[in-house]
Amino acid sequence: MADLPNTPEFSVSEIAGAVKATLEASFGRVRVRGEIAELKAYSSGHVYFSLKDEGAKIRAIIWRGVAARVGLKPENGVEVIATGKITSYPERSEYQLIIERLEYAGAGAMLARIEALKAKLAAEGLFAPERKRVLPVLPRIIGVITSAQGAVLQDIKTTIARRFPTRILLWPVPVQGDGAAEKIAVAINGFSNLAEGGAVPRPDVLIVARGGGSLEDLMAFNDEAVVRAAAASTIPLISAVGHETDTTLIDYVSDRRAPTPTAAAEMAIPARLDLLADLAQKAARLNGAASRIAAEARLRADRAAGKLPDLPAILGAARQRVDDRAERLALALPNFLATRRSGYEKLAARLIHPREILGRRGADLTLVLHRLAVSWPHLLRDAQKALDGVAVRLTHPAERLAARRNGVVLLAQRLEAPLPGRLREASLRLENLAARLDAVSYEKVLARGFALVTNAKGAAVSSAESVSPGAALKIRFADGEVGVKAEPVQGSLGF
Repeated sequence: MADLPNTPEFSVSEIAGAVKATLEASFGRVRVRGEIAELKAYSSGHVYFSLKDEGAKIRAIIWRGVAARVGLKPENGVEVIATGKITSYPERSEYQLIIERLEYAGAGAMLARIEALKAKLAAEGLFAPERKRVLPVLPRIIGVITSAQGAVLQDIKTTIARRFPTRILLWPVPVQGDGAAEKIAVAINGFSNLAEGGAVPRPDVLIVARGGGSLEDLMAFNDEAVVRAAAASTIPLISAVGHETDTTLIDYVSDRRAPTPTAAAEMAIPARLDLLADLAQKAARLNGAASRIAAEARLRADRAAGKLPDLPAILGAARQRVDDRAERLALALPNFLATRRSGYEKLAARLIHPREILGRRGADLTLVLHRLAVSWPHLLRDAQKALDGVAVRLTHPAERLAARRNGVVLLAQRLEAPLPGRLREASLRLENLAARLDAVSYEKVLARGFALVTNAKGAAVSSAESVSPGAALKIRFADGEVGVKAEPVQGSLGF
Protein backbone atom coordinates (compact mmCIF):
# COMPACT_ATOMS: atom_id res chain seq x y z
CA MET A 1 0.00 0.00 0.00
CA ALA A 2 1.45 3.31 -1.10
CA ASP A 3 2.11 6.06 1.46
CA LEU A 4 -0.37 8.95 1.55
CA PRO A 5 1.13 12.33 0.64
CA ASN A 6 1.79 14.83 3.43
CA THR A 7 0.07 17.73 1.52
CA PRO A 8 -3.16 18.68 3.30
CA GLU A 9 -6.41 18.35 1.38
CA PHE A 10 -8.87 21.30 1.02
CA SER A 11 -12.27 21.61 -0.56
CA VAL A 12 -12.96 24.21 -3.23
CA SER A 13 -15.11 26.20 -0.81
CA GLU A 14 -12.33 26.18 1.78
CA ILE A 15 -9.83 27.49 -0.73
CA ALA A 16 -12.27 30.19 -1.96
CA GLY A 17 -13.04 31.21 1.63
CA ALA A 18 -9.33 31.37 2.50
CA VAL A 19 -8.61 33.53 -0.55
CA LYS A 20 -11.51 35.86 0.35
CA ALA A 21 -10.34 36.18 3.96
CA THR A 22 -6.73 36.80 2.86
CA LEU A 23 -7.77 39.55 0.40
CA GLU A 24 -9.99 41.34 2.88
CA ALA A 25 -7.41 41.10 5.68
CA SER A 26 -4.44 42.14 3.57
CA PHE A 27 -5.98 45.16 1.80
CA GLY A 28 -8.91 46.43 3.87
CA ARG A 29 -10.16 49.80 2.49
CA VAL A 30 -8.30 50.93 -0.60
CA ARG A 31 -8.42 53.80 -3.15
CA VAL A 32 -8.20 52.63 -6.76
CA ARG A 33 -7.75 54.93 -9.73
CA GLY A 34 -9.04 53.83 -13.12
CA GLU A 35 -11.41 54.41 -16.00
CA ILE A 36 -15.00 53.18 -15.78
CA ALA A 37 -15.96 50.58 -18.39
CA GLU A 38 -18.67 47.96 -18.98
CA LEU A 39 -21.13 49.92 -16.83
CA LYS A 40 -24.45 48.17 -16.20
CA ALA A 41 -27.20 49.20 -13.78
CA TYR A 42 -29.66 46.47 -12.78
CA SER A 43 -33.31 46.90 -11.89
CA SER A 44 -32.46 45.88 -8.35
CA GLY A 45 -30.56 49.15 -7.93
CA HIS A 46 -27.06 47.60 -7.89
CA VAL A 47 -24.47 48.96 -10.35
CA TYR A 48 -21.75 46.76 -11.88
CA PHE A 49 -18.77 47.98 -13.91
CA SER A 50 -15.01 47.57 -14.36
CA LEU A 51 -12.11 49.84 -13.49
CA LYS A 52 -9.26 49.59 -15.95
CA ASP A 53 -5.96 51.16 -16.86
CA GLU A 54 -3.31 50.33 -19.45
CA GLY A 55 -2.35 47.01 -17.89
CA ALA A 56 -5.26 45.50 -15.94
CA LYS A 57 -8.94 45.50 -15.11
CA ILE A 58 -10.85 44.88 -11.88
CA ARG A 59 -14.52 44.26 -11.35
CA ALA A 60 -16.39 46.80 -9.20
CA ILE A 61 -19.80 46.90 -7.55
CA ILE A 62 -21.89 49.67 -6.01
CA TRP A 63 -24.64 48.26 -3.84
CA ARG A 64 -28.10 49.82 -3.98
CA GLY A 65 -27.92 51.23 -0.47
CA VAL A 66 -24.70 53.11 -1.29
CA ALA A 67 -25.56 54.30 -4.84
CA ALA A 68 -27.44 57.42 -3.65
CA ARG A 69 -24.48 58.75 -1.61
CA VAL A 70 -21.52 57.45 -3.58
CA GLY A 71 -20.54 60.98 -4.63
CA LEU A 72 -21.10 61.04 -8.38
CA LYS A 73 -22.98 59.19 -11.08
CA PRO A 74 -20.71 56.62 -12.76
CA GLU A 75 -20.39 56.90 -16.54
CA ASN A 76 -18.39 54.92 -19.07
CA GLY A 77 -15.08 56.52 -20.01
CA VAL A 78 -14.78 58.70 -16.89
CA GLU A 79 -11.56 58.40 -14.88
CA VAL A 80 -12.35 58.15 -11.18
CA ILE A 81 -10.84 57.32 -7.83
CA ALA A 82 -12.91 54.60 -6.17
CA THR A 83 -12.78 54.06 -2.42
CA GLY A 84 -13.88 50.69 -1.06
CA LYS A 85 -12.68 47.25 0.00
CA ILE A 86 -11.24 44.30 -1.92
CA THR A 87 -13.11 41.02 -1.71
CA SER A 88 -13.78 37.98 -3.88
CA TYR A 89 -16.73 36.20 -5.43
CA PRO A 90 -16.10 32.48 -4.83
CA GLU A 91 -18.67 31.16 -7.30
CA ARG A 92 -16.66 32.68 -10.19
CA SER A 93 -13.24 32.77 -8.59
CA GLU A 94 -13.11 36.55 -9.16
CA TYR A 95 -11.87 39.30 -6.96
CA GLN A 96 -13.75 42.60 -6.99
CA LEU A 97 -13.95 46.02 -5.43
CA ILE A 98 -16.98 46.94 -3.32
CA ILE A 99 -17.15 50.71 -3.81
CA GLU A 100 -18.23 53.11 -1.05
CA ARG A 101 -17.31 56.41 -2.73
CA LEU A 102 -16.39 57.74 -6.17
CA GLU A 103 -14.41 60.89 -6.98
CA TYR A 104 -13.16 62.35 -10.20
CA ALA A 105 -9.51 61.63 -10.77
CA GLY A 106 -8.27 65.24 -10.69
CA ALA A 107 -9.46 68.44 -12.32
CA GLY A 108 -8.70 67.17 -15.81
CA ALA A 109 -11.21 64.35 -15.56
CA MET A 110 -13.87 66.67 -14.16
CA LEU A 111 -13.29 69.26 -16.88
CA ALA A 112 -13.42 66.59 -19.57
CA ARG A 113 -16.74 65.35 -18.21
CA ILE A 114 -18.09 68.90 -18.00
CA GLU A 115 -17.05 69.65 -21.58
CA ALA A 116 -18.62 66.43 -22.85
CA LEU A 117 -21.90 67.19 -21.06
CA LYS A 118 -21.76 70.79 -22.30
CA ALA A 119 -21.42 69.65 -25.91
CA LYS A 120 -24.28 67.20 -25.49
CA LEU A 121 -26.64 69.80 -24.01
CA ALA A 122 -25.63 72.42 -26.57
CA ALA A 123 -26.46 69.97 -29.37
CA GLU A 124 -29.93 69.61 -27.86
CA GLY A 125 -30.42 73.39 -28.06
CA LEU A 126 -30.64 74.01 -24.30
CA PHE A 127 -28.15 76.92 -24.54
CA ALA A 128 -29.92 78.66 -27.44
CA PRO A 129 -30.34 82.43 -26.87
CA GLU A 130 -33.96 82.39 -28.06
CA ARG A 131 -34.86 80.26 -25.03
CA LYS A 132 -33.92 83.08 -22.67
CA ARG A 133 -36.91 84.80 -21.04
CA VAL A 134 -37.28 88.37 -19.87
CA LEU A 135 -37.28 88.82 -16.10
CA PRO A 136 -40.39 90.40 -14.54
CA VAL A 137 -39.97 94.12 -13.81
CA LEU A 138 -41.40 94.03 -10.29
CA PRO A 139 -41.79 90.47 -8.93
CA ARG A 140 -44.14 89.96 -6.00
CA ILE A 141 -42.28 86.90 -4.68
CA ILE A 142 -38.65 85.87 -5.24
CA GLY A 143 -37.76 82.19 -4.85
CA VAL A 144 -34.23 81.48 -3.56
CA ILE A 145 -32.51 78.08 -3.80
CA THR A 146 -29.40 78.03 -1.64
CA SER A 147 -28.08 76.87 1.70
CA ALA A 148 -30.00 78.11 4.73
CA GLN A 149 -26.66 78.77 6.48
CA GLY A 150 -24.00 81.03 5.12
CA ALA A 151 -23.51 84.55 3.87
CA VAL A 152 -25.17 84.00 0.45
CA LEU A 153 -28.73 84.06 1.76
CA GLN A 154 -27.95 87.03 4.01
CA ASP A 155 -26.48 89.00 1.10
CA ILE A 156 -29.60 88.36 -1.02
CA LYS A 157 -31.96 89.35 1.80
CA THR A 158 -30.00 92.51 2.58
CA THR A 159 -29.85 93.59 -1.07
CA ILE A 160 -33.58 93.02 -1.63
CA ALA A 161 -34.52 94.86 1.58
CA ARG A 162 -32.33 97.79 0.57
CA ARG A 163 -33.55 98.05 -3.03
CA PHE A 164 -37.25 97.16 -2.78
CA PRO A 165 -38.60 95.10 0.15
CA THR A 166 -40.18 91.99 -1.37
CA ARG A 167 -41.28 88.60 -0.09
CA ILE A 168 -38.60 85.88 -0.29
CA LEU A 169 -39.46 82.20 -0.46
CA LEU A 170 -36.45 80.03 0.50
CA TRP A 171 -35.99 76.40 -0.51
CA PRO A 172 -32.96 75.33 1.54
CA VAL A 173 -30.63 72.82 -0.13
CA PRO A 174 -27.03 71.65 0.36
CA VAL A 175 -24.85 73.29 -2.28
CA GLN A 176 -22.08 70.67 -2.30
CA GLY A 177 -21.41 67.11 -1.28
CA ASP A 178 -23.39 63.90 -1.61
CA GLY A 179 -26.97 64.36 -2.84
CA ALA A 180 -26.61 68.11 -3.39
CA ALA A 181 -27.32 67.96 -7.12
CA GLU A 182 -30.46 65.87 -6.67
CA LYS A 183 -31.85 68.22 -4.03
CA ILE A 184 -31.12 71.33 -6.13
CA ALA A 185 -32.92 69.75 -9.10
CA VAL A 186 -35.86 68.83 -6.85
CA ALA A 187 -36.03 72.42 -5.57
CA ILE A 188 -36.11 73.90 -9.09
CA ASN A 189 -38.78 71.44 -10.23
CA GLY A 190 -40.73 72.00 -7.02
CA PHE A 191 -40.93 75.75 -7.57
CA SER A 192 -41.94 75.20 -11.21
CA ASN A 193 -44.76 72.86 -10.20
CA LEU A 194 -46.35 75.27 -7.72
CA ALA A 195 -49.83 76.28 -8.84
CA GLU A 196 -51.05 79.85 -9.03
CA GLY A 197 -53.17 80.71 -6.00
CA GLY A 198 -52.14 77.59 -4.06
CA ALA A 199 -51.32 77.27 -0.37
CA VAL A 200 -47.65 77.97 -1.16
CA PRO A 201 -47.29 81.14 -3.26
CA ARG A 202 -45.64 80.71 -6.66
CA PRO A 203 -42.52 82.90 -7.16
CA ASP A 204 -42.24 85.23 -10.14
CA VAL A 205 -38.45 84.72 -10.44
CA LEU A 206 -35.92 82.19 -9.07
CA ILE A 207 -32.36 82.72 -7.83
CA VAL A 208 -30.04 79.68 -7.61
CA ALA A 209 -26.97 80.79 -5.67
CA ARG A 210 -23.91 79.72 -3.69
CA GLY A 211 -20.59 81.26 -2.77
CA GLY A 212 -17.23 80.61 -4.37
CA GLY A 213 -15.29 77.37 -4.14
CA SER A 214 -13.10 74.92 -5.97
CA LEU A 215 -14.16 73.00 -9.06
CA GLU A 216 -15.09 70.04 -6.87
CA ASP A 217 -17.24 72.27 -4.65
CA LEU A 218 -19.19 73.61 -7.66
CA MET A 219 -19.72 70.23 -9.35
CA ALA A 220 -23.34 70.01 -8.14
CA PHE A 221 -24.18 72.88 -10.52
CA ASN A 222 -22.54 71.00 -13.40
CA ASP A 223 -24.76 67.96 -12.85
CA GLU A 224 -26.98 67.02 -15.78
CA ALA A 225 -30.10 66.71 -13.63
CA VAL A 226 -29.63 70.26 -12.28
CA VAL A 227 -28.98 71.70 -15.74
CA ARG A 228 -32.03 70.02 -17.25
CA ALA A 229 -34.23 71.13 -14.33
CA ALA A 230 -33.07 74.73 -14.85
CA ALA A 231 -33.76 74.48 -18.60
CA ALA A 232 -37.26 73.10 -17.95
CA SER A 233 -38.14 75.69 -15.30
CA THR A 234 -41.39 77.51 -16.01
CA ILE A 235 -40.22 80.44 -13.88
CA PRO A 236 -37.49 82.84 -15.09
CA LEU A 237 -34.24 81.79 -13.40
CA ILE A 238 -31.09 83.68 -12.39
CA SER A 239 -27.92 81.70 -11.65
CA ALA A 240 -25.38 83.11 -9.21
CA VAL A 241 -22.89 80.33 -8.55
CA GLY A 242 -19.36 81.08 -7.34
CA HIS A 243 -17.43 84.24 -8.04
CA GLU A 244 -17.35 86.24 -11.23
CA THR A 245 -14.65 84.03 -12.78
CA ASP A 246 -16.45 80.78 -11.97
CA THR A 247 -18.65 79.31 -14.70
CA THR A 248 -20.90 76.28 -14.34
CA LEU A 249 -23.27 74.61 -16.78
CA ILE A 250 -26.33 76.05 -15.04
CA ASP A 251 -25.12 79.49 -16.15
CA TYR A 252 -25.64 78.52 -19.79
CA VAL A 253 -29.30 77.46 -19.41
CA SER A 254 -30.43 80.13 -16.95
CA ASP A 255 -32.27 83.18 -18.25
CA ARG A 256 -29.71 85.54 -16.64
CA ARG A 257 -26.28 84.90 -15.09
CA ALA A 258 -25.13 87.02 -12.17
CA PRO A 259 -21.45 87.20 -11.15
CA THR A 260 -22.37 87.17 -7.44
CA PRO A 261 -25.46 86.48 -5.31
CA THR A 262 -25.69 90.23 -4.56
CA ALA A 263 -25.75 90.99 -8.28
CA ALA A 264 -28.47 88.34 -8.71
CA ALA A 265 -30.65 90.15 -6.16
CA GLU A 266 -30.05 93.44 -7.97
CA MET A 267 -31.14 91.81 -11.25
CA ALA A 268 -34.26 90.32 -9.68
CA ILE A 269 -35.66 93.52 -8.15
CA PRO A 270 -35.21 97.18 -9.17
CA ALA A 271 -34.20 99.90 -6.71
CA ARG A 272 -37.22 101.67 -5.27
CA LEU A 273 -35.51 105.05 -5.42
CA ASP A 274 -34.63 104.48 -9.06
CA LEU A 275 -38.25 103.55 -9.77
CA LEU A 276 -39.50 106.66 -7.98
CA ALA A 277 -37.05 108.85 -9.88
CA ASP A 278 -37.99 107.22 -13.18
CA LEU A 279 -41.67 107.57 -12.32
CA ALA A 280 -41.22 111.25 -11.47
CA GLN A 281 -39.35 111.82 -14.72
CA LYS A 282 -42.04 110.05 -16.74
CA ALA A 283 -44.77 112.00 -14.90
CA ALA A 284 -42.99 115.27 -15.70
CA ARG A 285 -42.64 114.27 -19.34
CA LEU A 286 -46.29 113.19 -19.43
CA ASN A 287 -47.42 116.50 -17.88
CA GLY A 288 -45.28 118.44 -20.34
CA ALA A 289 -46.66 116.46 -23.25
CA ALA A 290 -50.22 116.96 -22.02
CA SER A 291 -49.61 120.72 -21.65
CA ARG A 292 -48.19 120.92 -25.17
CA ILE A 293 -51.12 118.96 -26.58
CA ALA A 294 -53.59 121.22 -24.75
CA ALA A 295 -51.80 124.37 -25.97
CA GLU A 296 -51.78 123.11 -29.56
CA ALA A 297 -55.46 122.21 -29.32
CA ARG A 298 -56.25 125.63 -27.87
CA LEU A 299 -54.32 127.32 -30.70
CA ARG A 300 -56.15 125.27 -33.33
CA ALA A 301 -59.47 126.13 -31.66
CA ASP A 302 -58.61 129.85 -31.70
CA ARG A 303 -57.66 129.66 -35.37
CA ALA A 304 -60.87 127.83 -36.20
CA ALA A 305 -62.88 130.35 -34.17
CA GLY A 306 -61.33 133.19 -36.17
CA LYS A 307 -62.54 131.61 -39.39
CA LEU A 308 -66.08 131.10 -38.14
CA PRO A 309 -68.76 133.78 -38.96
CA ASP A 310 -70.09 136.16 -36.30
CA LEU A 311 -73.10 134.28 -34.98
CA PRO A 312 -74.69 137.25 -33.12
CA ALA A 313 -74.44 139.36 -36.28
CA ILE A 314 -75.95 136.55 -38.36
CA LEU A 315 -78.81 136.19 -35.90
CA GLY A 316 -79.42 140.00 -35.86
CA ALA A 317 -79.55 140.15 -39.67
CA ALA A 318 -81.90 137.17 -39.77
CA ARG A 319 -84.15 138.76 -37.14
CA GLN A 320 -84.24 142.03 -39.14
CA ARG A 321 -85.17 140.14 -42.31
CA VAL A 322 -87.99 138.40 -40.47
CA ASP A 323 -89.38 141.74 -39.25
CA ASP A 324 -89.14 143.23 -42.76
CA ARG A 325 -90.90 140.20 -44.28
CA ALA A 326 -93.68 140.44 -41.69
CA GLU A 327 -94.27 144.11 -42.41
CA ARG A 328 -94.29 143.51 -46.16
CA LEU A 329 -96.67 140.60 -45.68
CA ALA A 330 -99.10 142.83 -43.71
CA LEU A 331 -99.15 145.31 -46.60
CA ALA A 332 -99.22 142.76 -49.38
CA LEU A 333 -102.80 141.46 -48.84
CA PRO A 334 -104.59 144.85 -49.15
CA ASN A 335 -102.49 145.71 -52.19
CA PHE A 336 -103.34 142.34 -53.75
CA LEU A 337 -107.04 142.83 -53.16
CA ALA A 338 -106.93 146.35 -54.59
CA THR A 339 -105.13 145.11 -57.71
CA ARG A 340 -107.71 142.34 -58.22
CA ARG A 341 -110.61 144.72 -57.76
CA SER A 342 -109.18 147.13 -60.35
CA GLY A 343 -108.79 144.27 -62.81
CA TYR A 344 -112.35 143.10 -62.29
CA GLU A 345 -113.63 146.66 -62.81
CA LYS A 346 -111.78 146.89 -66.15
CA LEU A 347 -113.23 143.54 -67.24
CA ALA A 348 -116.73 144.63 -66.17
CA ALA A 349 -116.43 147.74 -68.29
CA ARG A 350 -115.67 145.62 -71.35
CA LEU A 351 -118.59 143.21 -70.85
CA ILE A 352 -121.83 143.56 -73.01
CA HIS A 353 -125.12 144.02 -71.17
CA PRO A 354 -127.43 140.91 -71.23
CA ARG A 355 -130.32 142.90 -72.74
CA GLU A 356 -128.18 143.64 -75.77
CA ILE A 357 -127.20 139.97 -76.09
CA LEU A 358 -130.86 138.87 -75.88
CA GLY A 359 -131.85 141.45 -78.47
CA ARG A 360 -129.19 140.21 -80.89
CA ARG A 361 -130.13 136.54 -80.35
CA GLY A 362 -133.88 137.40 -80.91
CA ALA A 363 -133.15 139.06 -84.23
CA ASP A 364 -131.09 136.06 -85.36
CA LEU A 365 -133.85 133.64 -84.39
CA THR A 366 -136.46 135.65 -86.31
CA LEU A 367 -134.30 135.50 -89.40
CA VAL A 368 -133.89 131.71 -89.11
CA LEU A 369 -137.65 131.18 -88.70
CA HIS A 370 -138.36 133.20 -91.76
CA ARG A 371 -135.91 131.20 -93.83
CA LEU A 372 -137.37 127.92 -92.48
CA ALA A 373 -140.89 128.92 -93.40
CA VAL A 374 -139.80 129.65 -96.92
CA SER A 375 -137.93 126.30 -97.42
CA TRP A 376 -140.17 123.89 -95.36
CA PRO A 377 -142.52 122.66 -98.15
CA HIS A 378 -139.63 121.70 -100.35
CA LEU A 379 -138.06 119.75 -97.49
CA LEU A 380 -141.27 117.77 -96.83
CA ARG A 381 -141.54 116.74 -100.48
CA ASP A 382 -137.91 115.49 -100.57
CA ALA A 383 -138.41 113.48 -97.35
CA GLN A 384 -141.55 111.77 -98.69
CA LYS A 385 -139.73 110.69 -101.80
CA ALA A 386 -136.91 109.20 -99.74
CA LEU A 387 -139.37 107.24 -97.55
CA ASP A 388 -141.11 105.80 -100.57
CA GLY A 389 -137.81 104.50 -101.95
CA VAL A 390 -136.93 102.84 -98.64
CA ALA A 391 -140.37 101.16 -98.39
CA VAL A 392 -139.91 99.64 -101.82
CA ARG A 393 -136.54 98.13 -100.73
CA LEU A 394 -137.84 96.68 -97.37
CA THR A 395 -139.30 93.04 -97.21
CA HIS A 396 -142.66 92.50 -95.59
CA PRO A 397 -142.36 91.35 -91.92
CA ALA A 398 -144.57 88.29 -92.47
CA GLU A 399 -142.28 87.01 -95.18
CA ARG A 400 -139.22 87.51 -92.98
CA LEU A 401 -140.91 85.57 -90.08
CA ALA A 402 -141.80 82.66 -92.35
CA ALA A 403 -138.19 82.37 -93.55
CA ARG A 404 -136.88 82.33 -89.98
CA ARG A 405 -139.41 79.66 -88.96
CA ASN A 406 -138.33 77.32 -91.75
CA GLY A 407 -134.66 77.63 -90.65
CA VAL A 408 -135.52 76.76 -87.05
CA VAL A 409 -137.47 73.64 -88.12
CA LEU A 410 -134.53 72.47 -90.24
CA LEU A 411 -132.07 72.90 -87.35
CA ALA A 412 -134.40 70.99 -84.96
CA GLN A 413 -134.56 68.06 -87.36
CA ARG A 414 -130.75 67.95 -87.69
CA LEU A 415 -130.30 68.11 -83.89
CA GLU A 416 -132.96 65.49 -82.99
CA ALA A 417 -131.53 62.71 -85.13
CA PRO A 418 -128.02 62.08 -83.40
CA LEU A 419 -128.92 63.26 -79.86
CA PRO A 420 -130.18 59.88 -78.40
CA GLY A 421 -127.10 58.04 -79.66
CA ARG A 422 -124.77 60.56 -78.16
CA LEU A 423 -126.60 60.41 -74.82
CA ARG A 424 -126.27 56.59 -74.77
CA GLU A 425 -122.48 56.75 -75.48
CA ALA A 426 -121.92 59.39 -72.78
CA SER A 427 -123.93 57.31 -70.25
CA LEU A 428 -121.80 54.21 -70.97
CA ARG A 429 -118.55 56.17 -70.57
CA LEU A 430 -119.80 57.67 -67.28
CA GLU A 431 -120.69 54.25 -65.88
CA ASN A 432 -117.25 52.86 -66.89
CA LEU A 433 -115.41 55.73 -65.24
CA ALA A 434 -117.55 55.43 -62.08
CA ALA A 435 -116.67 51.71 -61.80
CA ARG A 436 -112.93 52.40 -62.19
CA LEU A 437 -113.06 55.27 -59.66
CA ASP A 438 -114.91 53.10 -57.13
CA ALA A 439 -112.29 50.32 -57.56
CA VAL A 440 -109.39 52.62 -56.63
CA SER A 441 -111.15 54.62 -53.87
CA TYR A 442 -109.67 54.44 -50.34
CA GLU A 443 -113.00 53.05 -49.01
CA LYS A 444 -112.37 49.87 -51.01
CA VAL A 445 -108.82 49.74 -49.62
CA LEU A 446 -110.20 50.12 -46.07
CA ALA A 447 -112.67 47.30 -46.77
CA ARG A 448 -109.72 44.98 -47.54
CA GLY A 449 -108.36 45.41 -43.95
CA PHE A 450 -106.19 48.52 -44.27
CA ALA A 451 -106.54 51.67 -42.12
CA LEU A 452 -106.01 55.42 -42.76
CA VAL A 453 -103.99 57.36 -40.08
CA THR A 454 -104.57 61.13 -39.82
CA ASN A 455 -103.20 63.76 -37.46
CA ALA A 456 -105.13 66.35 -35.45
CA LYS A 457 -105.47 68.57 -38.56
CA GLY A 458 -106.94 65.73 -40.63
CA ALA A 459 -103.85 65.33 -42.82
CA ALA A 460 -102.76 61.78 -43.70
CA VAL A 461 -99.69 60.45 -41.84
CA SER A 462 -97.40 58.53 -44.18
CA SER A 463 -94.26 57.87 -42.02
CA ALA A 464 -93.46 57.13 -38.37
CA GLU A 465 -90.66 59.75 -38.35
CA SER A 466 -93.22 62.56 -38.77
CA VAL A 467 -95.09 61.53 -35.59
CA SER A 468 -93.99 63.05 -32.27
CA PRO A 469 -94.34 60.99 -29.04
CA GLY A 470 -97.69 61.72 -27.39
CA ALA A 471 -99.32 63.12 -30.57
CA ALA A 472 -103.08 62.63 -30.97
CA LEU A 473 -103.97 60.53 -34.06
CA LYS A 474 -107.13 59.13 -35.67
CA ILE A 475 -107.35 55.69 -37.34
CA ARG A 476 -110.14 55.29 -39.86
CA PHE A 477 -111.43 51.79 -40.66
CA ALA A 478 -114.05 50.73 -43.16
CA ASP A 479 -116.83 50.96 -40.55
CA GLY A 480 -115.71 54.05 -38.52
CA GLU A 481 -112.91 55.98 -36.75
CA VAL A 482 -111.05 55.57 -33.42
CA GLY A 483 -108.73 58.06 -31.63
CA VAL A 484 -105.24 56.96 -30.44
CA LYS A 485 -102.15 58.52 -28.76
CA ALA A 486 -98.67 57.91 -30.26
CA GLU A 487 -96.15 56.11 -28.02
CA PRO A 488 -92.61 54.92 -28.94
CA VAL A 489 -92.09 51.18 -29.49
CA GLN A 490 -88.85 49.53 -28.25
CA GLY A 491 -86.62 48.62 -31.20
CA SER A 492 -88.81 50.43 -33.71
CA LEU A 493 -87.23 52.37 -36.56
CA GLY A 494 -89.66 55.25 -35.98
CA PHE A 495 -89.54 57.93 -33.33
